[in-house]
Amino acid sequence: MLIQEQDIQQVANEVINMLHEEEIQVINDFYDAVVAKDIDKIDELFKVVMFDIEDHFKTEEDMMEQNNYSHFQVHKSDHDTMREKLKKFHKRWEILKGPTELQGFLEKDFKKWLILHISKWDTETALHLANSN
Repeated sequence: MLIQEQDIQQVANEVINMLHEEEIQVINDFYDAVVAKDIDKIDELFKVVMFDIEDHFKTEEDMMEQNNYSHFQVHKSDHDTMREKLKKFHKRWEILKGPTELQGFLEKDFKKWLILHISKWDTETALHLANSN
């Protein structure tokens, strides 16, 4: 398990909290396969991770746009940075099938990014959404 539920701050929006809970489950399943070096399972779950994260980001971005969130572009830019990193790692995975490299990325980069992103951008966005209604 990479991410404990208590690692992730709850925000003032239930939809965003639900997205985070689902993502934690998907990421933890993926991480467990990576640690186990289960190549077939990593192949399968990497696609699930890519889909889930895109769905998560797109849902948040749609909510921000619909509510005229003033920091939309900066928040989206942070999503885009992670989208690019994940695409890069997925391409490398397709060629090298290197679970050790993936494990390092998940432990050192992704987990830290997710916790910081939620505590800063998602928290701020959720407050804006709550005040918009």
